[in-house]
Amino acid sequence: MTHSTTDILVLGSGIAGLSAALGAARDGASVTLATKATQPEGASTWWAQGGIAVARKAPRQFKEDIHTASSGTSDPEALDVLVQNADAAVRDVLIDTLGVDFDTGGDGASFHYGREAAHSEDRILHVDASTGRHIHEPFLSHLAAHDRVEIRGDTAAIDLLERDGDIHGALLKSGDAVRHHYAGATVLATGGIGALYSRSTNPGGATGDGIAMAHRAGAATADMEFVQFHPTVCVADGDPFLVSEAVRGEGAVLRDANGERFMPAVHEDAELAPRDVVARAVEQAHERTGRVVLDVSSFDFAGTFPDLAAMCAEHGVDPSTGIPVVPAEHFLCGGVDVDTHGRASLGRLYAVGECARTGVHGANRLASTSLLEGLVWGLRAGTDAAGATPTDQEVSLSTTAGSPPSDAALDASVERLQRVMDEHVGLRRTPDGLQRALDALHAVEADVDAWTDPSARRGVHELRSACTAARLIAEAAKANETSVGCHYMERSDSPPAS
Repeated sequence: MTHSTTDILVLGSGIAGLSAALGAARDGASVTLATKATQPEGASTWWAQGGIAVARKAPRQFKEDIHTASSGTSDPEALDVLVQNADAAVRDVLIDTLGVDFDTGGDGASFHYGREAAHSEDRILHVDASTGRHIHEPFLSHLAAHDRVEIRGDTAAIDLLERDGDIHGALLKSGDAVRHHYAGATVLATGGIGALYSRSTNPGGATGDGIAMAHRAGAATADMEFVQFHPTVCVADGDPFLVSEAVRGEGAVLRDANGERFMPAVHEDAELAPRDVVARAVEQAHERTGRVVLDVSSFDFAGTFPDLAAMCAEHGVDPSTGIPVVPAEHFLCGGVDVDTHGRASLGRLYAVGECARTGVHGANRLASTSLLEGLVWGLRAGTDAAGATPTDQEVSLSTTAGSPPSDAALDASVERLQRVMDEHVGLRRTPDGLQRALDALHAVEADVDAWTDPSARRGVHELRSACTAARLIAEAAKANETSVGCHYMERSDSPPAS
């Protein structure tokens, strides 16, 4: 097996990983950024619509909004770090370094700040409804030209190299080639867990890889039960796309199949209530009437959101008759437990972005804070890690020979895992349903373990990660009997997992 070495290894190419690479490279470290994505849209950042929130002149109110959206569970120290660094990080990296052309107001000189659900004021910088793409593309280009950063696409991490409580890099797989990549510090920025569910706003590669690898190596995770579902995802032709919260911020309302608006009776903030509240209400309205649409007739939808209007046209949706929406998995608030510099419980290991639990989001995330968290924690982790030097000793991994599955067997296991998560670990959960989920997940995991070795094809490794992440979510959900934020427990029984 071949070897390679760098000062810092970053796994993942969303805003958190790119920020970590930038932070480390600015401090003089050599950085290898490995991503299993082959195109920019393989990162969740590329798909982010709404924007990136900043504190402006009201940091206290920003913190209060985040804390309120979390049902009072966000960590005060993490909140301080996020809000105190927000505006400077956005100005330094996104505006001054990358030149992101955020939308401006009517005068063409000052930025236009939007408002989304559970925000008490206008504070969200945006570019139409495709902010993520306008951040991600120049960020990738900037790092690709950096003399201390090497980007390796189509390269998946399949395990961390652990020795005596420290992480010394990762086992990387590109095509059929597997190599030990040693690093002074390893930064996990592998994104979320959307592929665990049949409907998600995440790209297909969001299989919880970083969380699973960290857990297998012995790192602590936290808040894994808090899986956020976005309330307005259009699935008109079976291909889901997110309808940004900014659309409701502009005045769109939700109506059931009878044309009745239902959110004012659910929450005082109606359509701008926290995401968990709106998502459950949309699901229940679907169950009652069979259909929910987003009514955008109160404003110029195509003029305000031309990118979204184009997506509707591409999917055969006529916004003038309402955009059909359902909830879909969107964001994991928990993950690898880290401190305010992104340091995990194992030495030389960092985690940033959606795979990390920083404490900012607590039980529920405020809209348009994920890009900001990835930017702030990525920079802090990269800077903190920059002085680490690689080991000069080989780290071995114990592996067993696996028996490769057929394509049909692999596909069936993926579908079974998603069915179990949809039925029992979704928006509403029960103790019995969670136990059934765990029983079913253990069975899938046993099959996957028999298939896994370093030479196994990528789909096997991704399913292995997905099984681990799914089990951690179900275990955390079963252990937490209290409904809070996006973890909602019901007492009634559930049908068996199939």
